[in-house]
Amino acid sequence: MSPATPELISPRSPRVQAARRLAKRNFRGKDRLFLAEGPQAVREAAGHRNGDTATLVELFATLEAAERYADIVGAVRDTGARVHLASEQVIADISTTVTPQGLVGVCRFLDTPFEEVLEARPRLVALLANVRDPGNAGTVLRCADAAGAEAVVLTDASVDVYNPKAVRASVGSLFHLPVAVGVPVEQAVDRLRAAGVRVLAADGVGDRDLDEELDKGTMGGPTAWVFGNEAWGLPEETRALTDAVVRVPIHGKAESLNLATAAAVCLYASARAQRAAGGCRSVTGN
Repeated sequence: MSPATPELISPRSPRVQAARRLAKRNFRGKDRLFLAEGPQAVREAAGHRNGDTATLVELFATLEAAERYADIVGAVRDTGARVHLASEQVIADISTTVTPQGLVGVCRFLDTPFEEVLEARPRLVALLANVRDPGNAGTVLRCADAAGAEAVVLTDASVDVYNPKAVRASVGSLFHLPVAVGVPVEQAVDRLRAAGVRVLAADGVGDRDLDEELDKGTMGGPTAWVFGNEAWGLPEETRALTDAVVRVPIHGKAESLNLATAAAVCLYASARAQRAAGGCRSVTGN
């Protein structure tokens, strides 16, 4: 290798081996680290901090990706994170995608304690109860972010939000809003209600219709939506905890909506009602 050629990190490096093992949940929990893959996730990770602590710890990048995304690599360096130039094979070993994009970041856990979520007095929350599919969890998180929700809460029976597929499906939204994890569903519902948040269960067989609720003007206050398992929805005991069970009306011949689509409809319905009730809310402050 000539002096002008950047040195690549070795596949046998302890840093590479440590990053590779983060594909497994037990190692993520032990190290409190997770992977953010691709330019969008790495860009958002580089801009995220928890107090004075940068979220992004280190970045692995191919030479081609480092040149193509020089602005992102520069932003990563500005955080003080280490940047390792790596071969495509090293990136493929670390990455969990079939076609890696050449950038893989190692990030610190960033979940927010549930108490802090409550203290912020949120007006719109997505509560994932027994959601097991990581792609769905990440997509609901993305929908919540887009609708202007102030928090997402995953119960103790839900998928790991740091699962690589969940991180990818969030398309950077994991770094945009508070996410609380591991909260028992009964505790989450009780504490949200005690904080003055109306808790609604989204269920295809709900006894209340979303359109009718909007027409009656009942959707303008602080609201938490509870979304259940992809296959069997919400159990009766969970529905019984909430203030109402609401269905999204099906006007055509479709049997049902998938979880992420139903979540988007419900969250945007609440966001619109809240804007009408209290003026336009902007997460950017503009």
